[in-house]
Amino acid sequence: MTRDTTENKRQAWNRQGNMRVPAARRFSVLANGVRRIHAAGVEPLTFKPLYMERVWGGRELERVYGRTLPDPKAFYGESWEIVDREREQSVVDHGPLAGTSLHELWSTRREEIFGTGYGEHARFPILIKVLDARADLSIQVHPPARVAAELGGEPKTEMWFIADCEPGAKLHVGLKRGVTKTDFEHAIAHGTVAACVHAIAPRPGDSIFITAGRLHAIGTGFLIHEIQQNSDTTYRVFDWNRPGLDGKPRDLHVAQSLASIDFNDIEPAMDRPACDILGACAHFQTARKSFAMGEAVAPADAGKFAILSVVQGVLESAGGRRFGKGCFVLLPRGTVPLRALADTTVLLVTLPE
Repeated sequence: MTRDTTENKRQAWNRQGNMRVPAARRFSVLANGVRRIHAAGVEPLTFKPLYMERVWGGRELERVYGRTLPDPKAFYGESWEIVDREREQSVVDHGPLAGTSLHELWSTRREEIFGTGYGEHARFPILIKVLDARADLSIQVHPPARVAAELGGEPKTEMWFIADCEPGAKLHVGLKRGVTKTDFEHAIAHGTVAACVHAIAPRPGDSIFITAGRLHAIGTGFLIHEIQQNSDTTYRVFDWNRPGLDGKPRDLHVAQSLASIDFNDIEPAMDRPACDILGACAHFQTARKSFAMGEAVAPADAGKFAILSVVQGVLESAGGRRFGKGCFVLLPRGTVPLRALADTTVLLVTLPE
């Protein structure tokens, strides 16, 4: 391709309002209305995933997303994509901010990168994972806010997006009709909890909201994107009578689980959103957006950050970086819009003020 041809294409993209904007015109708008010029525009941020071995994990992240996993023989159940916790921390893996932790960005450059209105959060309040379930997860519950503190945990609400699943794979969510708390306690004592839990067979592209207090377990054969409140409190009530990675049974949290479970949550179904908003609460909002090849991809509010999870297709940044299926990208405020290089579907995660 000649230089003249490249320049003509650049100018054509400018006229169409898409990607390539001359450096002198790239800017972000600060809270006081002043424009800050960026020599190369505001580029997306990506982070190094944190891979977690799990007794129920597999290697689908390698097969489906083409990733290189840390140990060629280990089974990984979770990849923590965006996280700001004391022991687990996302670190930027590319560009001038490479090596900077998410917590450092949130603590020292919050308004510049994320926008205004988030002052009450000491840590970045959203946690995003990919879950690879090659066996059933434990039947578990996350504590609601009303009891979390007295139980010594953190409240946790989350949602699941089914990126892929085997035919007939089932999620275990809520209780079967007619099961009482007394019935459930009897099942715990006799190792038959699974018989009390409602099962659903979703399809790829389905989603479901898991509010704090909802009994749940991911079954065998799922690849799931999990968007959640920044919490890591899980109470296991039943673990299929199996050993953990160390050969010993994993701890159960029966008293905490019984205090947390919503026993009125009977036989829920997968969500059927009427619009592109798949899930919304006080802690996060997740929308599914589709773009035709060549379209610009950006959040509705350029003054706020957003996180993109690429479900299908390919995106390209103004700086030429490409993000394919399985990539997670944080768009700082004022990011120059990305461009879809093919028909592309993303999950767009934002934080309510």
